[in-house]
Amino acid sequence: HPTIEHRFSPYAMNGGTVLAIAGEDFAVVGCDTRLSEGYSILSRDVTKFRSVTDKCMHGCVGFHGDVITLTKMIDSKLKQYKHTHGKAMSCEALAQMLSSTLYYRRFFPYYTYNIIAGMDNQGKGCVYSYDPVGSYERLQYRVGGSASAIIQPLLDNQIAYKNQSNVDPTPKTRDQIKNMVRDIFAAASERDIYTGDEVEISVIDASGTSTQRFKLRSD
Repeated sequence: HPTIEHRFSPYAMNGGTVLAIAGEDFAVVGCDTRLSEGYSILSRDVTKFRSVTDKCMHGCVGFHGDVITLTKMIDSKLKQYKHTHGKAMSCEALAQMLSSTLYYRRFFPYYTYNIIAGMDNQGKGCVYSYDPVGSYERLQYRVGGSASAIIQPLLDNQIAYKNQSNVDPTPKTRDQIKNMVRDIFAAASERDIYTGDEVEISVIDASGTSTQRFKLRSD
């Protein structure tokens, strides 16, 4: 008799892309709204970024079951912190807390790609990027998710001005970055079947958070 092998994977990949760019006194975050598995689109209206405090947002893509579980865990810890200390968690503290939460599950990791973006205690824009088991670093920009291999080299070129000669390294304004993020997602949706439907772009600054949505291709 032929040997039959049975396999079960507790994970799935539900696609999607998140992106964050830090400016001098602001941060811009972007995500698409498609939730899919294989060649099936499960939803066209699932946001991947959410406000966790007035000055901080959390982006999370990957296995949607783990995304939901992880965000519930973070919300619980945020409430506990606020009741204990009488104030909201800072962006730096949230970044460390998320790292500890991911590392706690290192032997059965959350299959998620995480980005924290917002304003630090000095009023400057900040972005924190993670691997699935909690190792993190502060950066000027980062993209995670299914279209990350397409978008990251473009950010290297347009934000960090890498691989260019005789370039004026003037930091881009928030409107320039917003328009660039919109164009980036429009281009990525042409190449990545797991990115599409709409792009949601939020700007975080001292006055709070503002969000806009734009259409992407829906096929």
